[in-house]
Amino acid sequence: MPGPYVVPVHGDEALPDACDVVVIGGGIIGCSTALELAERGLRVTLCEKGGIGQEQSSRNWGWVRIAMRDPREVPLMAEALRIWDGLDKRTGRDTGFKRSGIIFTCATDKELADHESWRSNLQAHQIESRMLSAGEFGEMFPGSSLGMAGALYTPADGRAEPQKAAPAIAEAARAKGATILTECAVRGIETSGGAISGVITERGPISCGAVVLAGGAWSSLFSGRFGIDLPQFKVMNSVLRTKPLEGGPEQTIWADDFAILKRQDGGYTVASGHENIVDIVPASFRYAKAFLPSLKSEWRSLSFRLGGRFFDEMRMARNWQMDEASPFEYNRVLDPVPSKAMADKALAKLAASFPVFAKAEIAQRWAGYIDVTPDVIPVISAVDSIPGFHIATGFSGHGFGIGPAAGRLMADIVTGKPPVVDPTAFRLSRFSDGSKIEIVRGV
Repeated sequence: MPGPYVVPVHGDEALPDACDVVVIGGGIIGCSTALELAERGLRVTLCEKGGIGQEQSSRNWGWVRIAMRDPREVPLMAEALRIWDGLDKRTGRDTGFKRSGIIFTCATDKELADHESWRSNLQAHQIESRMLSAGEFGEMFPGSSLGMAGALYTPADGRAEPQKAAPAIAEAARAKGATILTECAVRGIETSGGAISGVITERGPISCGAVVLAGGAWSSLFSGRFGIDLPQFKVMNSVLRTKPLEGGPEQTIWADDFAILKRQDGGYTVASGHENIVDIVPASFRYAKAFLPSLKSEWRSLSFRLGGRFFDEMRMARNWQMDEASPFEYNRVLDPVPSKAMADKALAKLAASFPVFAKAEIAQRWAGYIDVTPDVIPVISAVDSIPGFHIATGFSGHGFGIGPAAGRLMADIVTGKPPVVDPTAFRLSRFSDGSKIEIVRGV
């Protein structure tokens, strides 16, 4: 697999006959949910069709940020920052988390005013965030020639290592009693009296009273097989990482042309600040109307492409039998070919603004598919039509940082405990109950 190297997690051999909750998907959302549930004393089985953290959970930028989020996500992200602070101790493993600060640059006075206005979302959470003038930015980064009107600086924000975090959380869940099954796709759910009674995996059935689908970009396909309409697009983001480089910024920085994060090894993760690719696939037409508001809002950042992915998904079964191989068994890891042009352009723009990066050597490239919803915030919800079935997906490129808190909220919903934050904005039914789908500008 040409994607990033992920700390390996070896799956358990024995398939349990029964448990309390089955979690489908071994990304950071599924692993965090499994850990939360296991810590509460429930018998948990996590089923992953490939390896733990092999898809977008290891391919993202590694940002752990509250800055410039959709305001509806801010309370949950405030909880996530608190969880990240203690996550290494809690898991007994290194996730690479560090509060290094994140800077969002503003090219125009209007952007500066918008960012200043956004800061009001943090007032209730006592999180430090302040505006920088262009001069103050220049004092922080003396070698930079990046032109700007100013910037938003949030010292409380941080970074972590995507190739380490989900595996660390999965191993911690196993230490608390969870069963971790890799190379074990869930083909479908079983119901009794209309409610969840179990799942069928490629290795056999597991009885359970609750299921959490945390399948990332695969969630819509799985849900549709059981009559649940989950609008979801895949958006491809391309990344490169450099070899260790002396003299670069310690803080994570976003600009329109590039986004950078310093890694534990001293290298940098580099990507475009706004450019992504959307493959036109059959689902593009099915969900075009639902996504019109977000497409109008983000059209400048999206490059639409008609290619082989259209035919791959056209051939992919949407209705399969439980005694036959599912699409998830034919595609263990979603590993798209990165756009070399986009990543190289970002690195060139970065080097023009920070000359130290002219010496950067590229160590690796990869791409990942971001699972996006029409309003660009996640679904963290029970499914009303199937009691015991829950969905945590659609994190729209914001899932890595918020993942530990999303797992906590999902566990609250599953167990019927008072939720850590109000989950109303994340309900699945917002796409079908006539609610207005709103796009709230963040990044």
